[in-house]
Formats: sequence, structure tokens, C-alpha cells
Amino acid sequence: MSKPLKIFLKLLLAVLGFFAVTFTVYIFNLDMKLTALIEPILLKHYDRIQKDTHL
Repeated sequence: MSKPLKIFLKLLLAVLGFFAVTFTVYIFNLDMKLTALIEPILLKHYDRIQKDTHL
């Protein structure tokens, strides 16, 4: 095989792998499930921050 063909095949595999991962995240709604797990930690953190309510 020529070098450009090998590079093209590696690039194609990388793009297909990236697509497979993002498609899986989209189908199973994994981004929102992860956000739901992190939300209590973030709420606890931001509730502790002193807020400046002066306008």
C-alpha cells in the first residue's frame, strides 16, 4: 500500500470511530445522564458561594 492510502485509511477509521462514539452518546442520551449525576455536586458548590445582591 502507498503511504497516502494508509494515511487516508487511518483517518477514515478515526472519523468512523468518532461517529460511532457520538452516535452512541446521542442514542442513549448519555450526556444528560452524566449531567444529572454531576448536578448535585454543582448545586452544592454554587450554593456555598457568597452572592453579591447589590445592584
